[in-house]
Amino acid sequence: MKTFTNLALSAMAALASLAILPSASSAQSTMAYPEKCKSQGMDMSKADMSMNGMPTGEMTDYQKASMNGMKDMHMNMMQGMMKKDADVSFVCGMIAHHMGAISMSEVELEYGDNDEAKQMAKKVIEAQKKEIEEMSKWVDKEAK
Repeated sequence: MKTFTNLALSAMAALASLAILPSASSAQSTMAYPEKCKSQGMDMSKADMSMNGMPTGEMTDYQKASMNGMKDMHMNMMQGMMKKDADVSFVCGMIAHHMGAISMSEVELEYGDNDEAKQMAKKVIEAQKKEIEEMSKWVDKEAK
């Protein structure tokens, strides 16, 4: 368990280098991460998510939006992986992962120019939302 905790803390430190200010248009704002996937005693909202000196002023708007989605996804994945039940941990991690895919697709729809890429993004959103719904129902039923 100590090794797992150290791994989680290392992952949090790595994420701190990727995080930027919260995004108003991420998948997390349109779909809620299930409460049963959140780990007690692990309040990720208070984690230090500074950019550690990264020059955010040089990033484009789409890069900032992408980074926000990654931060949200990784924070939720870390919450899910702390669950004691391996099955619940897996499904919660996949929900967060799918939410990240939706967020990335939303960034493509907002900033991309290529019609084919935008169509792929729309397909990803549709498929991932459906799977998130299925997995969330499973978590509600199976997670203690």
